[in-house]
Amino acid sequence: MASAVKMGGTPDNWRAQLGSKLVSPDAAVAHIKSGDRINVSIAQATPFSLCAALAGRLMELDHVVVNHSASLFNWDLPGIGDRFRLESFYLSPINRDLYAAGPAEFVPVSYYREGTLPPGLLDFNVCLITVAPPDEHGMLNFGDVQIMSKMLARAASLVIAEINPDAVRIGGDNSIHVSEVDWLVERAPDAPVFPLVPPPVSEEERRVVDAICSAVARDLIPDRASIQIGVGSTSGALMPYLRNHHDLGMQTEIIPWGTAPLVEGGVITGKYKKLFPGLVVGSGFAIATPPAELAYANGNPVFQLYDFNFTDDIRLIAREDGLISVNNALAVDLTGQVGSESVGPHMYTGTGGQIAFGIGATMAGGKSIIVLPSTAIAKGQRVSRIAPSLAPASVFTLPRAFVHYVVTEYGIATLIGKSLRERARALCAIAHPDFRTELAAEARRMYG
Repeated sequence: MASAVKMGGTPDNWRAQLGSKLVSPDAAVAHIKSGDRINVSIAQATPFSLCAALAGRLMELDHVVVNHSASLFNWDLPGIGDRFRLESFYLSPINRDLYAAGPAEFVPVSYYREGTLPPGLLDFNVCLITVAPPDEHGMLNFGDVQIMSKMLARAASLVIAEINPDAVRIGGDNSIHVSEVDWLVERAPDAPVFPLVPPPVSEEERRVVDAICSAVARDLIPDRASIQIGVGSTSGALMPYLRNHHDLGMQTEIIPWGTAPLVEGGVITGKYKKLFPGLVVGSGFAIATPPAELAYANGNPVFQLYDFNFTDDIRLIAREDGLISVNNALAVDLTGQVGSESVGPHMYTGTGGQIAFGIGATMAGGKSIIVLPSTAIAKGQRVSRIAPSLAPASVFTLPRAFVHYVVTEYGIATLIGKSLRERARALCAIAHPDFRTELAAEARRMYG
């Protein structure tokens, strides 16, 4: 099991402490050469100043690979797909069109083992990361999201860190010593930081999410349960609906919005967790977590972050008896197969940890729950997200054997232990009323 490092405070002279290692972004990326394979830290850990400096060298370098997943930096630059090969294992809205159009490459990454980088991330010789300023012991904390930054840095021969003076410090195995970093830069005040604000929510979407989250909280999550909550507009809104629960625990990958108030209010205590009792454990906080929540977690020993290959190792997850996993989907077919990462062949996000937690919760004797609105708007038309089959070439993210419940705003379909015919009937019953007749006819045609 990963070991935790005690956090210290930020000394006033931290810049002097770094000495000649503290350089400008341009000076730091000058050490990158043609043929390098570069991994860039994920999501809100995007090192914006380093990315901008690297982009400025685009026409100087050749045969460079940049793997930047859930990027908040816009890599839509001349030469991408030619001089630079852009890769990702999880797409963000900023760069999604690049992957659909072809200049960028998606690399499937979907299983994780403690202490081992997954295939697709094994051979990067340069690592660009974001950290908080060093503490008095020279430890650089990864802040509110680590994912695999520590392992990737230790696997690289050139490590460049961008210091975000505003970063919080979160405990766990979430720090690296300054001696393990070759060059450091301070984030420029004018760095092109993407505004981390949640997207606006329509009144219809609000009602749908309210119905789904209310049903999950009321009927599927009992007191004392340990939970994993997936990233997304539906599952990620669940936490406030648990405010009347007691002694919940959290063993997750991404800590969702609304977690800190439940810890502060005594709802999440972790008292009955088998793994890390009393602690909230994940690999990062959700993008756009409110500043007040991060301030509460800053230096709070209850919150601990570990490498994604640790938190999402199925062998670890299965040890949390009764774990309840709640994740989003783009679509579900009439047998319970889940598509959560692509629309046809076009990648939308990525696998993340849905497979690991769906299987892990099942092996833990718990529940694997999929939540989704019953419909979506595609090309101006309302379509059912419960379908006879997933769209051709869509990724099957979670196999039906590891899906216990599917929840829409029209109710809960219990699939565990059911036949294909029974599953189809249950899913038709929670589809949007406008599509139920058509879905039922298809179900009878396919399954009798």
